[in-house]
Amino acid sequence: MQIVSFFKKLFIGINVLVAASLLLACLVPYISLETLPFVAFLSLGIPILVFVNLLFLLFWAFSGKKQLFLSLIVLIISYFSLSSFFMFRFTSDDADSKADLKVMTYNVRGFNRYKNIDAPNVFDEILDLINTENPDVICFQEFDDNKQKAFKNYKYKYLKYIDNKGKVTLAVYSKFPIINEGLINFPESPNNASFVDIRVKKDTIRVYNLHLESLRVIPDKDVIAKEESKKLYKRVTHSFKKQQEQAEIIKENLQNTSYKAIVCGDFNGTQYSNVYRTIRSDLQDSFQEKGSGYGRTYNFKYYPVRIDFILVDKSFEVVSHQNYDAKLSDHFPVMTSINLQSH
Repeated sequence: MQIVSFFKKLFIGINVLVAASLLLACLVPYISLETLPFVAFLSLGIPILVFVNLLFLLFWAFSGKKQLFLSLIVLIISYFSLSSFFMFRFTSDDADSKADLKVMTYNVRGFNRYKNIDAPNVFDEILDLINTENPDVICFQEFDDNKQKAFKNYKYKYLKYIDNKGKVTLAVYSKFPIINEGLINFPESPNNASFVDIRVKKDTIRVYNLHLESLRVIPDKDVIAKEESKKLYKRVTHSFKKQQEQAEIIKENLQNTSYKAIVCGDFNGTQYSNVYRTIRSDLQDSFQEKGSGYGRTYNFKYYPVRIDFILVDKSFEVVSHQNYDAKLSDHFPVMTSINLQSH
């Protein structure tokens, strides 16, 4: 009986720990990563914490025990505090043809220039995908400037990069005129951002293309497990701090523009981070508005992670959102269709 009592207490203790972790995770979006970078680890594990709490809830419910209220209360709090990582929604592409603007963001990882994917025609397949989906504006991260002439359907482009070893290359292609452009350099980082002001009908819109600090983690749990934990922790927490600094730079630029904005790019962090909350502010997340499923954008084995976003001005109408299961990079492309005036 003592053994049974011990395991029961241990089980309840684990339940309390998991519930407390999810409750703490609800605070993560409101905590600056420059101050407490380690809390961002909780944001990466929120889907797991929700799932485990749900299992505890079901277990206690079927057992008829009052302990179910612990997980139930925490799950309710998390539901109202955190944005959902799964959307129950049936989508239709019928409205895309009526939209004013179709925008895609895609970290193409140099179009497989370094042969990370064992496939001979990655670039051609990406080009076919883009020609088929036909976005009006594309924001590329980790672009290969040797391929810049291949996108013949786009009259306008902004492809300028800082000539510094290790700096990523960003590219924006547009079917609408680009009337202004600029780089936003992130200090002491290989990452950076850019923006273009485009004329769409009678409106001018600012489109940001972001590539925030990478966590430098190989998306394989077996590889992660082999790495020394202290080194991994130090590297990742440093990256979280840099992301927060970069988010503040983007926030300031957003506040100083008079144009309505669309923010695209690879945030290298989830929607539960303070980095995401800082940049998003009162913008709409296209996935939350019209997406479905997990919205996975990064090819992390066995774990759906959403780190690539399209955020749009609150006055725009999000018509559709599409995630693609195209394994042509370590990221998946994301596209949204919007109307510039809500109907």
